[in-house]
Amino acid sequence: QVQLVESGGGLVESGGSLRLSCKASGFTSNRYNIGWFRQIPGEEREGVSCITTATGAAYYGEFVKGRFTISRDTVEDMVYLQMNNLDPTDTAIYYCGADLGDRGELGGGLCLGTGFMKVWGEGTRVTVSP
Repeated sequence: QVQLVESGGGLVESGGSLRLSCKASGFTSNRYNIGWFRQIPGEEREGVSCITTATGAAYYGEFVKGRFTISRDTVEDMVYLQMNNLDPTDTAIYYCGADLGDRGELGGGLCLGTGFMKVWGEGTRVTVSP
């Protein structure tokens, strides 16, 4: 059973930092594209950052503006999102999403597209206070 489990959310003051973690399990190989997505109540889920399967290329949503860094540990099947200089507008539920490893490299920022992701975690809440 393919599964993604997020952790690391919480409450932080504006300008603070958080590190989100996502543990993947059940994949038959590590050739999947994976990323972080967020959803603000009343809005659509959007891509925050993703990392591709073959080259490990990283992509970020425009709103990130150099504040976040995604990383991947293919041995431990973990993906991390280091978020610095957080702003109240970053308040959302953050989800880890992955494809099934059957599409190859989703380069050029395609991995930021929620439609490509077939597996989702339950999410972790991030709240940034003013």
